[in-house]
Amino acid sequence: MTTATTVSAPAAPRPPTPAGPWRLARAELRRRTSALVALAVVVLFALMALTAPLLSTLGGWAPDEFDKSAVDPYLGGLPLGPLGGMSAEHWLGVEPVTGRDLFARVVHGAQVSLLIAFAATAIVVVAGVAAGVAAGYFGGRVDTVLSRLMDLTMSFPSLIFMIAMMSVAKDVNRIVLMTLVIGAFGWPGIARIVRGQTLSLKHREYVDAARVSGASDWRILTRDVLPGVAGPVIAYTTLIVPGMIATEAALSYLGVGVRPPTPSWGQMIAESVAFYDTDPMYFVVPSLCLFLTVLAFTLLGDALRDVFDPRGGRA
Repeated sequence: MTTATTVSAPAAPRPPTPAGPWRLARAELRRRTSALVALAVVVLFALMALTAPLLSTLGGWAPDEFDKSAVDPYLGGLPLGPLGGMSAEHWLGVEPVTGRDLFARVVHGAQVSLLIAFAATAIVVVAGVAAGVAAGYFGGRVDTVLSRLMDLTMSFPSLIFMIAMMSVAKDVNRIVLMTLVIGAFGWPGIARIVRGQTLSLKHREYVDAARVSGASDWRILTRDVLPGVAGPVIAYTTLIVPGMIATEAALSYLGVGVRPPTPSWGQMIAESVAFYDTDPMYFVVPSLCLFLTVLAFTLLGDALRDVFDPRGGRA
């Protein structure tokens, strides 16, 4: 008696799972050398700002500590030695007249400048996303009121108002005031981007299905709309940061930013103008830090925009 054996057909291979947008974005960024270099520079300056007290301790000098032995009183207080007084004791040289260590002031200036820039950017992103999502999703009068408020804010001479506010408000925390004033004028740009994205998302099939199934507006916004605008928001947030850094530096350069002895890059550049002929390193060091930070954030933001929002990047 023979027993029939049943040979089962081999199972069909499963189709490969498509890569998600975040995985595609990471893969695309790895192919861009400029984006990787920019990211490394951003991380370097962020770590420098976070560890500023430790770095100044390693350097051996506090940012407001004078070293009169490092300057020549007979030459108007110019630093002793080449390249602005660079030595094993003062790694980036010293400040003319006062002899304060330039390395300590640069790293603490990074802490102040980046703190203001990041905090102001957070205000801009939160306010801009909230206004853009509300205007695009609810439409009608909400859209009209918020859109007119965006137009009014963008048409306002923000720099003049910032200078006036910083000049009048004297007995307040300058860092907090600069953060609020800078953030108050930056939200309409990202709000318009989010509004346009929300207008296209709210008519998608999955949003209509959620609405028909009885989901609340809050659930639709948090589960369906916000994840759809997250990519462009991240990309344009990175592009906002360099503008915030430059704005803080400009206000400090004009003398209405943070007050001495609190260091910031803009303030250091303003003070170095009187010495750029006799001590150019005092001007070069903070200017180079400001330039590299703004350039790195700009390159990284351009790369992220091309990845997350290619149509907006080519527009």
